[in-house]
Amino acid sequence: MLPPGRQHLFPTARAEAAVAATPTATAQTEHPAYALAFQDHEFLLKDELRPVRFQLELMKAELALAEAGIASTFVFYGSARIPAPEDAAALIAAATPGEGHAIAKRLAAKSHYYTVARDLARRASQVPADAAGRQFVVCSGGGPSIMEAANRGAADVGAISVGLNIVLPFEQLPNPYVTPGLSFQFHYFALRKMHFLMRARAVAVFPGGFGTFDELFELLTLVQTGKVARLPIFLFGRDFWSRVVNFDALADEGTIARSDLDLFHLVETADEAWGIVAAQYGS
Repeated sequence: MLPPGRQHLFPTARAEAAVAATPTATAQTEHPAYALAFQDHEFLLKDELRPVRFQLELMKAELALAEAGIASTFVFYGSARIPAPEDAAALIAAATPGEGHAIAKRLAAKSHYYTVARDLARRASQVPADAAGRQFVVCSGGGPSIMEAANRGAADVGAISVGLNIVLPFEQLPNPYVTPGLSFQFHYFALRKMHFLMRARAVAVFPGGFGTFDELFELLTLVQTGKVARLPIFLFGRDFWSRVVNFDALADEGTIARSDLDLFHLVETADEAWGIVAAQYGS
């Protein structure tokens, strides 16, 4: 048993790091080999340290979410290209003639989903905490468009929200509505996707591209195979989803079971989705 007031038998890593940061300059201490392993960036970035980096990406966000008392999340997936309603006209005006203009008009036509996502996030963020912690905390990919709408909805009611950003070849800053202390950046898609689902109690999927499809179909596979407990999964936009994915054809071909079509709900409004959540969880 440690003496009263004594918290650590050995010096903490933080204390040792402070001492090690100002060594007496010699040929030995100035060589990278002498750096403490956890302060040696070149060492941590070696290919052989990939398993350690996996663990760090898992643990950094996990500890922060636990310290924030987040017991469950409401996850939002969707395009980074759909404009907010107030930006729709400008998107069309700036588009190049021809196909560019047609695409801009189609994206602008989806701008109401920004409002829907914001409204749904606002509702989720007003669920009170319970003995287990904060419930239905909004969690998005941290970027623009639908992701921004989700974090913005939480901010509308003074609630915290999570942003799980990822390093991309082009700069993508976190949207300004993510709670700063809950804004994370990932190198590994796999670890980021784990954090999306580790606390998820419901998932809203809005029209999107490859990234949205990747996240949606991985989630459906995990639920289908029993790796993730069944939870409400909402696909917003019946016209969009029925056009881009023929789910019924998959069942007709026998490559999925007819009952797999019950793993998700096709919805249009925040009211519709929240009604299902409330029915399932009594929220």
